[in-house]
Amino acid sequence: MERTVPLLAYRRVVFRLAVAAAVSVAAFPAMAADPSQLVQSTAQQVIDIVKTKTGADRQAAILQVLQTKFDLPAMGRSALGTHWNQATEDQRTRFLKAVATAEARAYSERFGQYGGQTLTVGKVTPRANGVTIVDSRLNQKTGQPIKLEWEVRNDRITDVKVEGVSMVMTRRSDFNSYIQNHGGKVDALVQELETRAAR
Repeated sequence: MERTVPLLAYRRVVFRLAVAAAVSVAAFPAMAADPSQLVQSTAQQVIDIVKTKTGADRQAAILQVLQTKFDLPAMGRSALGTHWNQATEDQRTRFLKAVATAEARAYSERFGQYGGQTLTVGKVTPRANGVTIVDSRLNQKTGQPIKLEWEVRNDRITDVKVEGVSMVMTRRSDFNSYIQNHGGKVDALVQELETRAAR
């Protein structure tokens, strides 16, 4: 049997912790152009979805949140790294669609595993490159708080770091490993992602 290298970083603890933060923060009203409020309002949307929807309806709602609150195209391009330039336009389109659908499915299935955590939003740090970093802390029922950093650009979330580990960079490592183990072909990754998204 062919060994399958993990494809999506959401399968790692890093993404599970990020999801936990997203479903556990308290409600705050959204405010335009305020990165901390973007993080908080996004989390509240997810909380409402988890409380009111199940199955395919939940997955569809989560996908909408990802598409409207996260810069999925930019995250996807960064995660694919140098392979993005090698991909055809059709492969790029299929890749971005499959990644979003597969992540929405995985998040939807895992949301029920989290409960009781709270998220405390802290310092907001603008950077010269147009990125704003929103520091936060995931408070657990037991154990030490976990540091989360949300990267925001142009009113969209572009990355989440858990204890300094980047969501996008972890995904890039997974994607690159899969491509390298399948003849260096981007289409092999795209096809596998589409298969996973369709399950």
